[in-house]
Amino acid sequence: MLAGVHFINFSLPGSPESLAPALAATARTADDGGCATFTLMDHWFQMEHVGGGARDPMLEGYTALGFLAGQTSQINLGLMVTGVTYRHPGLLAKTVTTLDVLSGGRATLGLGAAWYEREHRALGVPFPPVAERFERLEETLRICRQMWSPDDGPFEGRHYQLAETVCVPPPISEPHPRILVGGMGEKKTLRLVAQYADACNLFAESHDQIAHKLRVLDEHCAAVGRDPAEIQRTIIGRGRPISETDQFLSDMEGYAKLGIELVEMVPHGTDPVAWTTDYCEKVVPRLAQIP
Repeated sequence: MLAGVHFINFSLPGSPESLAPALAATARTADDGGCATFTLMDHWFQMEHVGGGARDPMLEGYTALGFLAGQTSQINLGLMVTGVTYRHPGLLAKTVTTLDVLSGGRATLGLGAAWYEREHRALGVPFPPVAERFERLEETLRICRQMWSPDDGPFEGRHYQLAETVCVPPPISEPHPRILVGGMGEKKTLRLVAQYADACNLFAESHDQIAHKLRVLDEHCAAVGRDPAEIQRTIIGRGRPISETDQFLSDMEGYAKLGIELVEMVPHGTDPVAWTTDYCEKVVPRLAQIP
């Protein structure tokens, strides 16, 4: 099983001056320690159930990933996940392409339907009803795939109209940056994974729940004629991998048997470098031994 680090807490001692060195050091530690992915959230405000919520520090995701591209050499970089309402899809494809080129082919496009209404209202960004957000999500997936293909012609959708889908330079990743759709919704989200994505991301609440979600994903793959093996299955993990390592690894073995290939973990505490160092030394090598 592959390991990833999902960095979400910017409330660090000495902020804001400490944020750049701490973020860079954490990503380098994950990179050198054998992690496959390093991801950030795509929010303008900190989530209300994390610490102090909107009054806590939060960095813009793609600017931060561009910074990390110059600090790392091997690890894949992405947002878990980009809110579809936050950026026009043509510009989003260009942004992810830029990250991919400057990182040497290490970008992932993570996408979701967006949910944090407060930050939209606060900063004046339209927040359509959920049904429209999913329509926009599907069009965005189609636009990005078209911009990363030889077809540079127009795109005509219900919500987006592009006269040209030119993207030069193209991404370095072949055939394009990995596309990940995050979310647990069975009718819409997992159907979009089956139809358009290279990976899914689920919240690991229980083995039974994940087994059910993956069965639903397989059913959607059958409906669209997709080989389920083409889709990487990933989770945001739970538990205490540092202090309860054996229990955590036993839990991960159960997820691996269901087909989960990668687990992303959130650093605990106010010293993400120390946490990631311990994670890479004590846990990542043992995760790699899980088939």
